[in-house]
Amino acid sequence: MTPFQSPKVEDAFAAFPSSAQDGLLRLRDLIFDTAAQLPDPATLSEELKWGQPAYLTPKGTTIRLGVPKQAQFGLFVHCQTRLISEFSQTFPGIDRIEGTRALLFDDLGEISPERHGWLIARALTYHV
Repeated sequence: MTPFQSPKVEDAFAAFPSSAQDGLLRLRDLIFDTAAQLPDPATLSEELKWGQPAYLTPKGTTIRLGVPKQAQFGLFVHCQTRLISEFSQTFPGIDRIEGTRALLFDDLGEISPERHGWLIARALTYHV
């Protein structure tokens, strides 16, 4: 596991319900692994936005991790991007999606490094 860049982010993960922690940590690892594998490896920063762990690159859009009301845990992107729309067109009918902003998960086994890594890579390099 990648060390936390901030004690505040580490505390945010510790505050999540235990039912969500493993899934959120798996998504966090996938974010760091994906950033390291980009053709032009992105400088990834980890901080809190709206009280949630957030991941940013200089040329991408923010990815946030959190606990939505409708699921155990979720991965959020900016709702005014095309990311979720493109994801649902590329991988139709597989994942639970909330509007234009989130992928929802109830189980650790629902995380796909290939599919969700694709979305993470797109977000970390997103250009309007």
